[in-house]
Amino acid sequence: MLEAIELEAKIEGDVTIALSMAVTMKSLTPEPNPKALPQNELTVQSSWFEYPVRVQPQDTDYSGSAWHGTYVAWMEAARVECLRSVGIGFEELVAAGCDLPVVEMSIRYHRPARLGMEVLVRARLAELNSLRMDWDYQICAASAATSTKLGLDASSDSALLASARVTLVTVDRQKGKIMRSLPPLVQEAFRRLQGI
Repeated sequence: MLEAIELEAKIEGDVTIALSMAVTMKSLTPEPNPKALPQNELTVQSSWFEYPVRVQPQDTDYSGSAWHGTYVAWMEAARVECLRSVGIGFEELVAAGCDLPVVEMSIRYHRPARLGMEVLVRARLAELNSLRMDWDYQICAASAATSTKLGLDASSDSALLASARVTLVTVDRQKGKIMRSLPPLVQEAFRRLQGI
């Protein structure tokens, strides 16, 4: 099967690597390893990891609403803490020579998060294959009191402030190239992540 792949990764400051190639997917599939995660696309059936935050003054614009870039920082923090919760700190990834740059991001803003508001950032690994991993996010009003103050029902989708999908690739830090398979350290973390 022939598949076109386009990736862009920011490595080492201002250097941007852009890849565009057509590949035969069979050529990317390593020899079977019974302990390895499946290399074909996989939907991960895990529950949401929840990361609480409070909207601080530095997170807001002049109107008291969370600035749009703040959501990105919250999502990154939730993803890092989610991995830490299954036993892999980002510093361990760096020490193993692995980086996980974001190559695609889509955010839908539903309602503004306001100054002082308690917010819950939910993160989960949605899809995983040999070249990329997709994470889904939901940013919600965290408490019934906050939701009521905003006129929202805390138990419904109306408490949803933002939703997002972020795609990352695994990059060999030393070579600056995309890894064709996940390092064993990362594979083991994703095995544990599936059990959250």
